Amino acid sequence: MAQLDTLDVVVLAVILLGTVAYFTKGKLWGVTKDPYAASFANANGGAKAGKTRNIVEKMEESGKNCVIFYGSQTGTAEDYASRLAKEGKSRFGLETMVADLEEYDYDNLDTFPEDKVAMFVLATYGEGEPTDNAVDFYEFIIGEDPSFSNSNDPPLGNLTYVTFGLGNNTYEHYNSMVRNVDKALTKLGAHRVGDAGEGDDGAGTMEEDFLAWKDPMWAALAEKMGLEEREAVYEPIFGITERENLTKESHEVYLGEPNKMHLEGAARGPFNAHNPYIAPIAESKEIFNVKDRNCLHMEIDISGSNLTYQTGDHIAIWPTNPGQEVDDMLNILGLTDKRDSVISVKALEPTAKVPFPTPTTYDAIVRYHLEICAPVSRQFLGTLSAFAPNDSIKAEMVKLGSDKDYFHDKISKHHYNITRTLSVVGEGQKWTNIPFSAFIEGLNKLQPRYYSISSSSLVQPKKISVTAVVENQIIPGRTDPFKGVATNYLFALKQKQNGDPNPEPFGLTYEISGPRNKYDGIHVPVHVRHSNFKLPSDPSKPIILIGPGTGVAPMRGFVQERVKQAESGENVGKTILFFGCRKRNEDFLYESEWEEHKKVLGDKFELVTAFSREGAKKVYVQHRLKERAKEVNELLEQKAYIYVCGDAANMAREVNTVLSQIIAEQRGIPEAKGEEVIKNMRAANQYQEDVWS
Repeated sequence: MAQLDTLDVVVLAVILLGTVAYFTKGKLWGVTKDPYAASFANANGGAKAGKTRNIVEKMEESGKNCVIFYGSQTGTAEDYASRLAKEGKSRFGLETMVADLEEYDYDNLDTFPEDKVAMFVLATYGEGEPTDNAVDFYEFIIGEDPSFSNSNDPPLGNLTYVTFGLGNNTYEHYNSMVRNVDKALTKLGAHRVGDAGEGDDGAGTMEEDFLAWKDPMWAALAEKMGLEEREAVYEPIFGITERENLTKESHEVYLGEPNKMHLEGAARGPFNAHNPYIAPIAESKEIFNVKDRNCLHMEIDISGSNLTYQTGDHIAIWPTNPGQEVDDMLNILGLTDKRDSVISVKALEPTAKVPFPTPTTYDAIVRYHLEICAPVSRQFLGTLSAFAPNDSIKAEMVKLGSDKDYFHDKISKHHYNITRTLSVVGEGQKWTNIPFSAFIEGLNKLQPRYYSISSSSLVQPKKISVTAVVENQIIPGRTDPFKGVATNYLFALKQKQNGDPNPEPFGLTYEISGPRNKYDGIHVPVHVRHSNFKLPSDPSKPIILIGPGTGVAPMRGFVQERVKQAESGENVGKTILFFGCRKRNEDFLYESEWEEHKKVLGDKFELVTAFSREGAKKVYVQHRLKERAKEVNELLEQKAYIYVCGDAANMAREVNTVLSQIIAEQRGIPEAKGEEVIKNMRAANQYQEDVWS
């Protein structure tokens, strides 16, 4: 073999380096920085690369003396945390920051300085579980013997803290997250200031509970920390700059895309709460047979993604705001002519995060990112009063912001959103003085809506079924119905798919084709949220399913699964489904499917129906349960699993009571003992609920 001289070696080396460079461009070098990439780090439980996970270090670096941690599933706890941060700064001069619990470590809480304060705003999710972003914190803090960085005794003797919980009294484990965390912190020696606040979504008093809790808390904290109250003045957290060199056609401008990958048309997984999959809707149809109500069945195709689901999981639908609401808001703010103007939004202090990617447009922010259809909060009206068009309107806003009963009578009982409120209070005048940053800070981020999946992953692993009633609710005293954002969006998609070129469900229009027509061809942004609502691992166990109305959705998946198992030769236990609706010929969901399943399962499947509007007396699933008391008790004695899905406030509560009574009566024991049996079944995951209020 010939020897290589020096020149040959150099040439070969250059060729090799060039080849490597070519194939690694965009992977190892030449990577365009994504200013919104933090979302993906957060989705996988990590803080931004190069950012500290030590909260004490972070506070020292940024000069903060108050941190508000949040555990949030739907965005409300995060909103309350932001509001506390703003109020702490504007009223008391605190240097505040808001912190996502999953972005920090907790073993250094024992080094938290005595002259600082930590606030915990914690939602309870499902059956007493922590929210997704609070799981690690919760498991650490309530653990048997949490390991901290020092050997202080007590470990958290230096920590001054405040707590507020968001819960729902229709669930058995009401506000268990905040209660357990508060108990654990106290046990570890931390010092709580004020009461441990609790908000109740089940009673519809969450907002007022929060407002009633925070004022005495601030008074107690001011006394503890020697704070002096001052007149609260609006100080923006975000700065807005108009980008006159850009138009909405500019390729770097976000028109509703959730992140840079979607902007560049190269979306890839993992798909999750920060990064939706734009899924094709394979099929959509109406499944009610009545004029004034609608229920949709949809098949969402996830075959082009890495998304997977298990029977009993939830699918998240990312909605868009209806066009009329977008137009009305831009109009009342005097921004109609500037709707397509390009703006950049920048955090004015180091710990704040812009909740969407920029540069973008006013239209895109209002349409895709802000919860503009939600009922307005009383506290927000107080903030906006300073920007009223005149003094009389300002006085009215101040009164609404400060008088709970007056606000209820004029605004909240009508479920008015921010635009409707400004229009009513301002008597049609435009509110051109409000800084747009106030809406980015004061309105919740538009959240995905979760639906129980109504198919079995064993039967159709690459298609997800959704069953949803379209919300169009008449409210006394309000001239027009209150319309659900997501279900009407889905209804518009269904109309378009079924041949309507200009769908307008109940007079609403939606940007169905999405930003830059990226949802064209009937697509919807989705991700999957895993649930603990699961069939027993042993298919021979009997199951009792109670799912009236669209509560039958996950039950449909469960029965599909049992049919598939039976067809595969497995020994399948008895399945009894209690289903209720108004009338057999109007809203009896999946009637023909149950008949087909009966042919396969035979005596192993039974459907018990309750039609509430067909007789002189209303009959519900809980009445049918009572009628079958003997059989229900026998199945429970065979270790049957109970599954309940639907309305938490009435149906699920009454089912719980009826089952306790059945056990007591059939077994000849006191009712209190029957309740104890049910409680033990819940603890053993033998009694599961997927309910909503």
